[in-house]
Amino acid sequence: MTTVALIDYGSGNLRSAEKALLKAAATLTSPPTVLVTGDPEQVSRADRVLLPGVGAFGACMAALAARDGLIEALTEAAMRRAVPFLGVCVGMQLLAQQGLEFGPTPGLGWIPGEVRRMTPSDPSFKVPHMGWNTLVPSHALFAGLGPAPHMYFTHSYVFDPADPGDIAATSNHGGPFVAAVSRDNVMGVQFHPEKSQAAGLKLLANFLEYAA
Repeated sequence: MTTVALIDYGSGNLRSAEKALLKAAATLTSPPTVLVTGDPEQVSRADRVLLPGVGAFGACMAALAARDGLIEALTEAAMRRAVPFLGVCVGMQLLAQQGLEFGPTPGLGWIPGEVRRMTPSDPSFKVPHMGWNTLVPSHALFAGLGPAPHMYFTHSYVFDPADPGDIAATSNHGGPFVAAVSRDNVMGVQFHPEKSQAAGLKLLANFLEYAA
């Protein structure tokens, strides 16, 4: 049986994420088992991994590090076994080399770049950015969603990849920003699929069927 590990490390809206994953899985011919876990052994063996995150970059990274063996298990799954991996919101930001919230903090470093505060060029656009935005996607993760899907965002910081080739989608809030990243099997989205209704469920279904 295929398993997707939804990482429980004390950060992120696990209940909503789990419900959304189960709904997305139910649309598939061969639905995977959704496993909410922070157990390194289960994570290292999973067929897919979803890393949520809500709050500050440093706090989320510290919470991961506080779970003995969890970062190593995530690295085993994503970097060595190359299973499809999806980071959501701060879970996406943790893929970067560092985050600048409350001072520089090292991230997982799987996708070169840094996470910086959102600075709209138009001051009428407020930060935090909260609400629905149109995406310009350029990755198979968005298959079947059309050229301009709408997703729900709530964030103050954005991922700035070192390589523009790692950008999987952009959006605009007083200026363009990176809405999704991808490098090989590792993907991340700044928005919340679990709060993005049908479009979010379709994206999660795509992730559950994604072949890197």
